[in-house]
Amino acid sequence: MVFFNKIAAAAGFAVALTASAAVAEYPSKPVTLVVPYGPGGAADLAARIIGAEAPEYLGGNVLVVNQAGAGGVTGSTMVAKGNPDGHTLLMSRVGSQATVPAMNTTIPYTWDEFTFLGLVETNPFVIAVGADSKYQSFEDLANAIQSGERLTYSSAGVGTLLHMAVLILLDDLGVDPEALIHVPFKGGGAATTGVVSGNADFIFHNLSGLIGPIESGQLRPLLTSTTERVPSLPDTPTAAEAGHPALEAVVGWSGVWGPKDMPQEAADKWIAVLENLSTDESWIASTEKLGSIPQVMSPEDTKIFVEAQYNKFREVADKLGMVVR
Repeated sequence: MVFFNKIAAAAGFAVALTASAAVAEYPSKPVTLVVPYGPGGAADLAARIIGAEAPEYLGGNVLVVNQAGAGGVTGSTMVAKGNPDGHTLLMSRVGSQATVPAMNTTIPYTWDEFTFLGLVETNPFVIAVGADSKYQSFEDLANAIQSGERLTYSSAGVGTLLHMAVLILLDDLGVDPEALIHVPFKGGGAATTGVVSGNADFIFHNLSGLIGPIESGQLRPLLTSTTERVPSLPDTPTAAEAGHPALEAVVGWSGVWGPKDMPQEAADKWIAVLENLSTDESWIASTEKLGSIPQVMSPEDTKIFVEAQYNKFREVADKLGMVVR
């Protein structure tokens, strides 16, 4: 009996070792981090910083892949409906994960059809015009809009936060949402270039996506959505200072999501990775350099935050009669 007990114990120990090895094997190949927008935008920049810094804590490489289309829906669907083994994750953005689901109930996924691994950063939104624009201040731009000038604005696509941001702006100004011409692009980077090149009059975009052209003098910032002035834009008034505090609701954010049925061991690994990044000086410095605010949240807090964002955008979309059902 002692002999068989030893065999059973040895077998149990072997199974435990095998299980531990299986867990330790994740990731067994490079992890693909899907960006649902084009190169150069806020989501892409945030993803590439994670792709550079996360391997130290993950124990494997991270490949950043841009899968733009349909306002972030194409890339998000690729992850939501793809292999749930944890080797394909999503660089989530407020547009693709909150505004689009709030405005369109026919897309292939819902806002909560993912494994929330953690929010990683938030970033203020900035209204900006081209360097040669005749609009020198937000007041100039607002007066032009309210007087009926047929201005154009760029966005990363229909239903993205860049689109919703301007709709919130127009609602706050008491202007019909059809008063301006919407020029959608495939991603925030292309939308920014659209204003720099003169193909759109203005943009309401993440500071992280605009900071480069602003610092190089290609764009002029007119307003930030922050409650206090942004240190990198000390001469740019806040929404409240400009008399439009309602615009403070417009804020960008990035997170890392997995497919809904992602293995727990893979999820736990990434939760730990993000926790490590939250104190990583290199990641923090790189994120702040983009004008973003490092803000790693737990999966639970992330879900609460995203749900509040989703509900806010659904409320605005319902008010404007823009929900597709």
